[in-house]
Amino acid sequence: MRINKYLASCGLGSRRKCEELVINGKVTCNGKVITDLGFLVKEKDIIKVAGEQVTIENDLKYVMLHKPKGVITSMSDEKGRKTVKDIMPSEFKGLKPVGRLDYDSEGLLIMTNDGELIYKLTHPSNEITKTYVVKVEGELKESQLAVMRAGVVVDGQRLSKCKVKLLEKQEKLSRLEVIISEGKNRQVRKMFDAVGLNVVFLKRTKIADLALGGLERGKCRVVRADEVLYLKSL
Repeated sequence: MRINKYLASCGLGSRRKCEELVINGKVTCNGKVITDLGFLVKEKDIIKVAGEQVTIENDLKYVMLHKPKGVITSMSDEKGRKTVKDIMPSEFKGLKPVGRLDYDSEGLLIMTNDGELIYKLTHPSNEITKTYVVKVEGELKESQLAVMRAGVVVDGQRLSKCKVKLLEKQEKLSRLEVIISEGKNRQVRKMFDAVGLNVVFLKRTKIADLALGGLERGKCRVVRADEVLYLKSL
């Protein structure tokens, strides 16, 4: 098995993250540092990451979390802020987040130790859709929505086309549904900022067709077997 796939199967995150561990010299096989991404792990090889032996994770777990605002999508934070690990029940503390939701956003986050699923749901080539409900301040024009649908330019790079639908328009706020297939850092906020609209609320409600439903903020539930099969089929 290729080293990146092996490490992902050990629950260390996506293949991309595992490749970084290899490139940075954090991985050894039978005491020898491995930096070749094409390295094949054999059955009796002893693989260590940062000096700790790792083995393929057989007890795979999948949990849906309603991440609240004010929580970091990370396993630790150098600034001492609350992380998703901090709010997970003890039996799920070791699970890692699939993708990210920024500090000021809330909503659906999958937590798992299945590195292969993390890779599938986060790799850009798979174009897994994410659905958000967004509230913005100020006057909303159709021309602004048209720009976002066509793909706005952010940090000198044109983003992919997306779906934006107006759900409700009030005097000072507008509520919209946004569907994207990319996962760049703070992407939805940057899209609205690029057309002069300030986001005051952002909630992820779906990953593909898996919906958050009525799960309360800060709570989690085990992902059902049929839902896991659906995610793996994407």
